[in-house]
Amino acid sequence: MTDFQTFAHLASIDLGEPEPKPTSISGDQLEASKTLWTSPDGTLEVGVWECTSGRFTASRDSNSETCHIVSGRVSLHGPDGRSEDVGAGEMLVLPKGWKGEWTIHEKTRKLYILHFEA
Repeated sequence: MTDFQTFAHLASIDLGEPEPKPTSISGDQLEASKTLWTSPDGTLEVGVWECTSGRFTASRDSNSETCHIVSGRVSLHGPDGRSEDVGAGEMLVLPKGWKGEWTIHEKTRKLYILHFEA
């Protein structure tokens, strides 16, 4: 049988102890995350992630990512120099192949959906 799942309010889900962010380039950032659901074929992953202020590099070499910012404020910086601010209640999409940087202006929590090719 295939059934649906529900989860607690995204702002209150316990993500565990934060750890140093490996791709941080400023701010001694700490991050924590929790996977909420993975599709049986492994092509979709849904979870919650949180990170402290600072700046880090990111790349979507093998997957795309859709994010809904639950709390906080970030700036995304693309390789072409474009920068865009995104805050609580807003959504963003990072297509497969995207590379850039995130600036976290204040502790930020997001819902993420990763899509991997089969």
